[in-house]
Amino acid sequence: MTDHDAADPHAGPADGPPPWIDPTMQQHIGWRDGDIVISVPAKSGTTWTMNIVHQLRSGGDPGFDDIYGKVPWLEFVPRPDSDRDAIAASFDAMPAEPRRAFKTHSAPEALPYQTPGVGPDVKYVVVVRNPDEALASLRPFIAAHSDAWFELWGAPRDAVVGPDMAAFFAGAGGGMVFGTFAFIDAWWPRRHEPNVLMLHYADMSADPEGAVRRIGDFLGFEVPEDRWATIVEYTSFAWMKANEDKFELRSVSDVPILDPGAMIRKGRVGAAREDGVTSEMSAAIAELGGQIVTDPRALDWAYRGGPLPS
Repeated sequence: MTDHDAADPHAGPADGPPPWIDPTMQQHIGWRDGDIVISVPAKSGTTWTMNIVHQLRSGGDPGFDDIYGKVPWLEFVPRPDSDRDAIAASFDAMPAEPRRAFKTHSAPEALPYQTPGVGPDVKYVVVVRNPDEALASLRPFIAAHSDAWFELWGAPRDAVVGPDMAAFFAGAGGGMVFGTFAFIDAWWPRRHEPNVLMLHYADMSADPEGAVRRIGDFLGFEVPEDRWATIVEYTSFAWMKANEDKFELRSVSDVPILDPGAMIRKGRVGAAREDGVTSEMSAAIAELGGQIVTDPRALDWAYRGGPLPS
């Protein structure tokens, strides 16, 4: 990457996800009635939604060790030499109860979508975040991956993270933004399907309890009223921040993946500028979105949230 490329917000995005994410593994999952898929672009509320689903499913569980042991990540590869077939087999071996829940950063078609009334009864919780905010959150998150993890995968940390946000956006960050818009464009035509719940991070942040109850209703979890206060507490930013070691992929690899504090960082809406996303970058992001997202209503909703248009 040249110095000019690093400073150019219109530079093309890097190709593909990091090497420890393999979206093709999802094509080999044996789906079941009752499965739950949490489909969210990177740094757009994935971990929060994973915890919401787990707390609803369990009726409130403060004692789990690692959310990734409760809600596996469909695309994650723990080592370069990992057997992908064995990973898929481990998903197939999961017990029938409780209902399986999975995380993915993919959208259809990389994620095989189960059409209502045709395939197994799979429900999809889809969350979207303002693309500027997602980009702002991604760079410090990538930078907080451990040296050992970068070394395991032969990935050059400095080249991936870059010296500043402009360089990151011109490389790996630009690829993430491209992927976010492609994600929105793929899910948008399915937003009113009976097995899809499409939420915006800003709306969830404005009314956290309402978001938890809405997800619970959609997934059909019967939660006694006296458990709601507990579930709301265990899904709050304050509780997750105080227990952040439960959300940092501690059990999925024999090599440390994240430095402490990497996953639960701010959780704030409207803080992109303070993390280095300039107005020039924001304009370039919006221009890219307009080229990828085919429905202008979808692009507007991706930035602002609110009720989904019919």
